Amino acid sequence: MVVTGSVGRIDGMAGGTAGRVPGRAGAEIIGTGFQGGWHWTEWACEFVGTALLLLGGLSAICLDFAPGSPVTSVVGDHSARLLITGLLFAGTGSLVAVSPLGRRSGAHLNPSVTLAFWRRGHMHPHDLAGYVVAQVAGALVGAALVRWWWGAKARAVDLGVTQPRPGLALGNAVGIEALMTMLLVGGILLMVSSARTARWTPMLVWLLVAALVWQGAPWTGTSLNPARSLAPALLAPNTAHLWVYLVGPLAGALLAVAVYGTVPGLETRTAKLFHDPRYPSTMATTLPVAPRP
Repeated sequence: MVVTGSVGRIDGMAGGTAGRVPGRAGAEIIGTGFQGGWHWTEWACEFVGTALLLLGGLSAICLDFAPGSPVTSVVGDHSARLLITGLLFAGTGSLVAVSPLGRRSGAHLNPSVTLAFWRRGHMHPHDLAGYVVAQVAGALVGAALVRWWWGAKARAVDLGVTQPRPGLALGNAVGIEALMTMLLVGGILLMVSSARTARWTPMLVWLLVAALVWQGAPWTGTSLNPARSLAPALLAPNTAHLWVYLVGPLAGALLAVAVYGTVPGLETRTAKLFHDPRYPSTMATTLPVAPRP
C-alpha cells in the first residue's frame, strides 16, 4: 500500500480491501478502501456531532462574553476568556471525536477537514457531499438551539458570528484564516500518519484549536470551519464578510494537503480523528476496521 501523486491518492484502495487481521472475540477486522453509496449512519453522526460542536462552542461564547454572564465578572481579562472559550469550543469537538458518534463517522465536523481527506484520496465523492451537507445542517441546528437557549445573551454576542477585526484588510483576514486552518489540518494529517499517534489526534486538536482561538480570535474570530461561520451568519443574521470564512479555511485545507504531499514517505493511515478498530469505515484506511454490517 502506497500513497502516490501530488494529491496523495491511495492506490489499490478504492472500493477494495487492504488486508485482513484477527479481530476481538474472533471477529474479522479489515483495512478497507473508500466506498460509495448512501451512508446514512455516518452522515447522521456528522449531523449530530456538528450540532453538538456548535451548541457547546457558541454557548461558550455566550458564557464568556455576554454582558451579565458570571464569567465576565470573575475573569476580567479578555485574553484569558478567549483561552477559556477556545478550550471549551475545541473540547466539545474532541469529546465528540472520542464518542461513539465520532468513532463511527470520524468526527470531521468541518468541511475543511472533509475536503482535506477527500483530496488525500480517502473519501468517495458521495461521502464528500454527504458529510458537508450533514455538517452544514448540523451547524444550523446547533446555532438555532443556542439562539433559543441563550436568548438575549446570544443576541448580545451576535450569536458568535465571526468578523474580521476593524481595519483589517479582508485579503489579510482570508490569509490568516487560511494559515490557521493549514496548521490545524496539517496537524491532523501528521497525527493520522502513524498508528501510534492517530489515537491522540483529538488531544492535539483540542490544544491546537484552543491556542488558535486564543491568539487568532482578536484578528478574525478564528473560524477554521466554514460550517461554524455559516450557521450563525445566516441565523443572526449577519452575512457581512461571510465569504472570508468560506474561502480562507477551504484554501488553508488545500494548502495543508499540498504541503503534506511534498514530504516523502508520509501516509494518511485513517480519515478518522479517533480510529477505533471496533467500528466500520466507509473511508479508506490502512488501519484495522470492523466489517460493515
